[in-house]
Amino acid sequence: MQFIEAFDLLSLLDTLVSLVVAFILGTAIGAERQYRQRSAGLRTVVLVAVGAAAFVDLSMRLTGPEGAVRVISYVVSGIGFLGAGVIMKEGMNVRGLNTAATLWSSAAVGACAGTDRLAEAAAVTLFILAGNTLLRPLVNAINRIPIDEGGSEAVYEVRVSAESEKVPAIRQKMVAQLKKAKYPVAHVHLTAGSDNVTEIVARLVSTTAKTKELDAVMEALRLVPGVRHANWEVNTTY
Repeated sequence: MQFIEAFDLLSLLDTLVSLVVAFILGTAIGAERQYRQRSAGLRTVVLVAVGAAAFVDLSMRLTGPEGAVRVISYVVSGIGFLGAGVIMKEGMNVRGLNTAATLWSSAAVGACAGTDRLAEAAAVTLFILAGNTLLRPLVNAINRIPIDEGGSEAVYEVRVSAESEKVPAIRQKMVAQLKKAKYPVAHVHLTAGSDNVTEIVARLVSTTAKTKELDAVMEALRLVPGVRHANWEVNTTY
């Protein structure tokens, strides 16, 4: 039987050590994710770490370090697909990126354990936990800082509500005013509304702008005959 020929107690013990270490370290990472009620919690992180360790350890036993390197590359790409499953888009917001990155990093822990680099696996685990816990206060502090529209990359749109019969002239005037203020327009689209009113929306090429300059353009557009309302808005990019 192949089992009797291939069985090696020392190799088995070595594999068990790798799997146990991957299990323990994966539990430490997953417990933090479970506590935060993330979509990929304790069991998922543990399975990723143990699975990566098992694949890498098996390749080490069968083909040596060269084979392990190939398997590690497959693990990295494979976990990428798994991580994509926990990423969700809600309107302008994207959720799950941090959880996906944690899964990816957990595979690195398993790969280190699978190649018997146990100290390295422990070190990676500590850095993952530090990133998910110690950096949280810094993230919260940054998020509380008011957004400076003039210094952030963003998508700027100018919206003008105008009488439908005067839209061509008002559109031309709006583009001219923005160009004069050195804010070129990427494209303009029209949305027909009720009461013979059409909304003109111009998206700017610029990713940064100064509030006072755009406010001045809005004041000028509000004086144009046929303009009912003029304003601008910004959506920051991520």
